[in-house]
Amino acid sequence: MSTRERLTRYWPLFGLELITPRLQLAPLSDDDLAELIGVVNAGVHDPELMPFLFPWTREEPEERARNSLKHWWSTRATIAADAWSISFGVRFEGRLVGVQHVEAKKFATVRHVETGSWIGLAEHGRGIGTEMRAAVLQFAFDTLGAQSASSGAFVDNEKSLRVSAKLGYQPNGIGWHDREGRRTEETLLLVTPETFRRPDWSLQVRGFEACKAQLGL
Repeated sequence: MSTRERLTRYWPLFGLELITPRLQLAPLSDDDLAELIGVVNAGVHDPELMPFLFPWTREEPEERARNSLKHWWSTRATIAADAWSISFGVRFEGRLVGVQHVEAKKFATVRHVETGSWIGLAEHGRGIGTEMRAAVLQFAFDTLGAQSASSGAFVDNEKSLRVSAKLGYQPNGIGWHDREGRRTEETLLLVTPETFRRPDWSLQVRGFEACKAQLGL
């Protein structure tokens, strides 16, 4: 029996699963982390581009691995009913290929989520990024009852912006950041159940009922 299976009784989110035609998404457990570090160290973006505000992918492999573990553990440890962040490990053909993140504060009242994601560079160009984002949006709107979801990308991150456009995100302002010492523009985006461009498949959700209290629902 895996660590995930042994602990689901005490941490119901370990039993949550989102299933699309090609992907399986489940909150990261310690069973996933060594494999996921391998994906990170193989590269998650073009070296000429920095899609992240904090340039964690520039770190040396051992430091990057330690800091990634600390991030994933701390994200899980701070989940509370009124402020939660779920990092879903994304599996394609049985192997981990990336992470799809969704978070919210005071969700029971505000009904808004934020999303972020990355996939291994070797899997780019296969539609995986679009499919996993569509999965978490369907989960947010149809299962959680969200009324809006936000995201954002730097203006030179064309791949991410194309995914957002495909799914019906609308421009929602701009932001300015210090990215590796340079003033960089971010495109802010918003999607609602009305603007969401749904795929031609329906999401399967397993294990949600047991998670409702943990997510403040």
